[in-house]
This record gives sequence, structure tokens and C-alpha cells, in this order.
Amino acid sequence: MEILGTTLRICVEDLESSVAFYERLAGGKAMRFERSGVSVAAVGCFLLMSGPEHELEVLRKVSATIAVEDVDEAYSVLDASGARIIAGPVPTPVGRNLIAMHPDGAVFEYVDRRVVDR
Repeated sequence: MEILGTTLRICVEDLESSVAFYERLAGGKAMRFERSGVSVAAVGCFLLMSGPEHELEVLRKVSATIAVEDVDEAYSVLDASGARIIAGPVPTPVGRNLIAMHPDGAVFEYVDRRVVDR
């Protein structure tokens, strides 16, 4: 499994002012979407999230998002390596993801951009 990149997850109170800052910092425009009542803006290597505290509480438990070529391959490698798959693979607005707990207790989201028939 090749890791293509990582995204830092940041929960913010004011998404609009945070997006403006991170767009200047990263030198690009944010891609925005909503998921489970949470507003999300992806800017460069940053994933900004804002919404109800009970939703953000769950999201804060994930250390980072790791981009991979194929979530199914990541699932196989993680499972064979002793990680516990918590959720997924499931479709997302831009591909698929899964959430896994590594043997040391760290929790990561793995994503690909493979759009599949839903």
C-alpha cells in the first residue's frame, strides 16, 4: 500500500474566517462539502471541520487523513497488520474511506478518490 499524502484535520468554530486564513496559507481555494451536519472545507493539506459539538467530538478522535490509491488494498494491509477497522470502506463525496485503529491505539482515516457506483 502506497501512502500518497496526509491531511491534517482541524475542528474550528468559525469556518468562514478559518477558510480565508488557510486559503491564503495554502495558496488555493477550498473544496467544500457537508457530511452528517458538519461543514467541511479541504484546503491544501488541511481539512477544516465545523458543526455540532457531538459530531466534532467523534471527528477529533481521528489523528489525520491518509490518502491511498485504493481503500480496499489499505483495508487488506491494515487488517493483516493487526489494525482494527472501525468503519468502512464507505462512499464519500470524493471517493471512499475507512477508519482504522492501529495497534498502538492511534485512529486514522484512509481515503481514495475512486468514485464507485453507489
